[in-house]
Amino acid sequence: MYALIDGNNFYVSCERVFQPRLEGRPVIVLSNNDGCAISRSNEAKDLGIRMGAPWHEIRSMEKSHGLVALSANFALYGDMSDRMMSVLEDFGARQEIYSIDECFIDLAGVPADLATSGHAMRQRVLQWLGLPCSIGIGTTKTLAKFANHIAKTAERKSDVYPAWHARVCNLATMERAELDALLAATDVGVVWGVGWRLRDQLRESGVHTALDLARLDPLRVQRRWSVVLERTVRELQGRPCVDLEDGPQDRRHIAVTRSFGRKIGALADLREAVTVFATRAAEKLRRQHGVAGQVYVYIRTGHYERAHPYSRGHSIELQRPTNDTALIVHAALATLQGLYKAGHPYAKAGVVLMSLQREGLRQGELDLGDTPVSRSRPQLLQVLDQLNQRYGQDTVFLASAGLGGRARRWSMRQERRTPRYTTCWDELLVVQA
Repeated sequence: MYALIDGNNFYVSCERVFQPRLEGRPVIVLSNNDGCAISRSNEAKDLGIRMGAPWHEIRSMEKSHGLVALSANFALYGDMSDRMMSVLEDFGARQEIYSIDECFIDLAGVPADLATSGHAMRQRVLQWLGLPCSIGIGTTKTLAKFANHIAKTAERKSDVYPAWHARVCNLATMERAELDALLAATDVGVVWGVGWRLRDQLRESGVHTALDLARLDPLRVQRRWSVVLERTVRELQGRPCVDLEDGPQDRRHIAVTRSFGRKIGALADLREAVTVFATRAAEKLRRQHGVAGQVYVYIRTGHYERAHPYSRGHSIELQRPTNDTALIVHAALATLQGLYKAGHPYAKAGVVLMSLQREGLRQGELDLGDTPVSRSRPQLLQVLDQLNQRYGQDTVFLASAGLGGRARRWSMRQERRTPRYTTCWDELLVVQA
């Protein structure tokens, strides 16, 4: 038995915790460089603002409809996510953190009524953190995800699903006929794991609703589509096929890419950006106790650049897998040097760490002391990470990152970012009596 807990309009909800004046108003959070809407309050959704709507197309709603647009504050959202997951982990034997605003809880052995437990989870998160959430409960992860969709939708649109399913929806004790009615009212594209391409293929085959999908023969689904969709069908039928992942899974690659706040052409500016991106990637790599064997770097002009379009990328194999920031940055800058071509207005760059493996010597490899890393280097990296974690990002950094800080020419536009209330001493909330 599983519960799927999902923070409602999570980024907007995090902002409202510290700015109660935003309650009841249409609010959106914008993507990097204030490009498009990536989180919308219910009031903004009611105005017809779609996910991914470009800011320049809806900016007029600031005056006409009182729309509030905020720059993304990922430091705040990440910290609030950590707090929410810590609150929820006490409600079950196991927890799988699925995304920044979602987690699964294994409800096996929970003695109380499951719907009551769901309301208790929701109430605690709301009381302790101020974050509203929706909870779906089902006998499989796919059904729990489906129940969560019902809980969120019923709260806003009671004409789609019955209102009593709002906020907490428990499919576990539901009669099959009632469950089938809910599945029949749901487009097949809503089902967890059914992307738009697969949705179109299913529709062409006469599978239009979640109920149509649940009634397919799993073996025929495997032969025609994939074993993954077969598992989805079995889970919709109430047969568990996907277990919880108890811990975070190591990434197969780590990418840090950004569009620049303004186009840049100088190699010095690109070197600063690539240094920062490689540094961030190395920090993420150390957090998962991994090492990388390859570094890939790319630079490109804008999508609509017609006068001087340019896009190039290249990877370099490291002499030995490492998570050392200096070595990774050195490799990334060497790669950049070969990619750079003067005379182009660059709009984006990225660093990707590949060939990842767990930290430690590879099997059959001897440390002969022929690398430039001294034995004290791991301790040095640990101290650097601790300093940056305690006193703020970029407290200590490589010189090639430049001294411009947020004023770097290529830095993202975040003209509407709110303070990092929970992670930065200089931006703590001030309450005046």
